[in-house]
Amino acid sequence: MARLKQIESFVAVVAKGSLTAAATAEGVAPAVIGRRIDALEERLGVKLLLRTTRRISLTNEGSAFHEDCQRLLAELANAEASVSAGGVKASGHLRITAPAGFGRRHVAPLVPGFLSRHPDVSFSLNLSDRIVDIVNEGVDCAVRVGDLPDSSLVSVRLAENRRRCVASPAYLKRVGTPRHPSELNRHECLTLSSDASQTRGWAFSIDGTVTHLRPSSRLDCSDGQVLHDWCVAGMGIAWRSTWEVEEDVLAGTLVSLLDEFSAPPNGIYAVFAHAKHMPLRVRVWIDFLKQCYGDPAYWRATNPS
Repeated sequence: MARLKQIESFVAVVAKGSLTAAATAEGVAPAVIGRRIDALEERLGVKLLLRTTRRISLTNEGSAFHEDCQRLLAELANAEASVSAGGVKASGHLRITAPAGFGRRHVAPLVPGFLSRHPDVSFSLNLSDRIVDIVNEGVDCAVRVGDLPDSSLVSVRLAENRRRCVASPAYLKRVGTPRHPSELNRHECLTLSSDASQTRGWAFSIDGTVTHLRPSSRLDCSDGQVLHDWCVAGMGIAWRSTWEVEEDVLAGTLVSLLDEFSAPPNGIYAVFAHAKHMPLRVRVWIDFLKQCYGDPAYWRATNPS
């Protein structure tokens, strides 16, 4: 019980931004929260939080541990809900948002199957590359791809997401094939505009270290599908997710480049506001996504050879 309280307090401090706010929400003294955090850090042997008189921030170890703690608390809440819900059926209106390209390929096609299992649920799907404020805009759950910013939201990792550089055979025949990421600045690179994403640039693993490069670009766009189309048309090299370009690579329409420098995968996540008192319709939607994306046959079916 003490360990669980320590973890709950740690997550609450990160969400609320201070020991005092977390203590107020729980109805205890700030010193109680502080002792729990101290005990947690001592037990783990690492510093999780950097505390000053003005702010609290996560260390690198704390950030990784925070994601795991959120997932564990969400799964615990789901387990309790499964028992207490008994035979209750999911019902009500479910509001979901997802990135436009991923949502078209890997969220929208799943909705009919989900609704057939849960006929008392109605569904709204918002596809947008804008980071939707799910709390203030009344969204139950967001599907997000890539690195997540620090926030008070809860996330559950659904699958891995790997990115790769690709170009058309015609472009490579005309311009040549880069052998190292440093050569990308001599190529036409198709990049997302700054108001979209990939603000840190393209990620590569070079000499065992993840390095972010920002290739120079004569062409950029806020829509990933447009970049994909330009790439197939031979206009340059793009850095795209495997779920988007794998079918083209298998068909020979695009060629995968610099694979030996691929950065470790990031994730595909379900993001929501609160783990406690989660509506059953949200919980069964997240479980449904985990079931679909966790099946290797799903990705083979959506990227046929």
